[in-house]
Amino acid sequence: MAAPASYLLCVEPVVDAATRKPTAALRPFVEHYRGYRMEGFPAGVHHGVPSRHLPFMLSFDRPVVTAEGGSRWAFVGGLHDEAATIIHDGNQHGVAVQLTPMGARAILGLPAGELAATVVDLHELLGAYATELYDRAAGASGWDARFDILDDVLTRAARRRLDDPPEPPSEVVRAWRRLVATAGGGEIADLAADVGWSRRHLSEKFRAEVGLTPKVAARVLRFERARHLLSMPTRPGLAAVAVACGYYDQAHFTREWSELAGCTPTRWIADELPSMQDGE
Repeated sequence: MAAPASYLLCVEPVVDAATRKPTAALRPFVEHYRGYRMEGFPAGVHHGVPSRHLPFMLSFDRPVVTAEGGSRWAFVGGLHDEAATIIHDGNQHGVAVQLTPMGARAILGLPAGELAATVVDLHELLGAYATELYDRAAGASGWDARFDILDDVLTRAARRRLDDPPEPPSEVVRAWRRLVATAGGGEIADLAADVGWSRRHLSEKFRAEVGLTPKVAARVLRFERARHLLSMPTRPGLAAVAVACGYYDQAHFTREWSELAGCTPTRWIADELPSMQDGE
């Protein structure tokens, strides 16, 4: 028997989310697991904005559908410097693995740079482990059970690399860690001098390993910090965020944000909060 319309109008949207660090063996490569479930919201679009993590998603109940026509249940992508437009019906349910660029070799078996500007099905990279991971996680009950499954399958999938992992160039690792620590602050010339390379050589090696040049990576990291501040319950004003994140002024901040997110900060706040990316 169908529920009366008056009842349907009273149903409250559901937001359920959880985060957890991975098992110790995976922590050099994965920062967190993040589960999310949203139900009962208006259909619309979600801005998959740039961040310092590779997009690594398992989507339950329904696939992730992009404006470009892609539709995937489990996928990994490279770092990017523009938003992906995701079309949803008001319901989103899945798990994100916050995989770092420096962890791509150990978990996926290739540098993050080889995934630049692409999105691929997880099965292409992890084979049977991808099928096992998705089927077990989709059928599990509760976030802790799903996170335990991620620990188990990803550790086994990477075990052949964990004992003797292919190492990215130490200079690139040092440059990446400094960029992350400063949230994209500082001059790229100083970064190159710090690792003992020319700016051009650093740019070439960094892009091959990470997928972005140091300059573009710095833009993404500044943007990510700004997004974090705007996602806070007591978020500061746009001018204060611009100053805190090292933009010249609010106009510069709005221009940079629009280029990376595909919309203004005000529009993003209206569209995305609460969203599947909150809670980081």
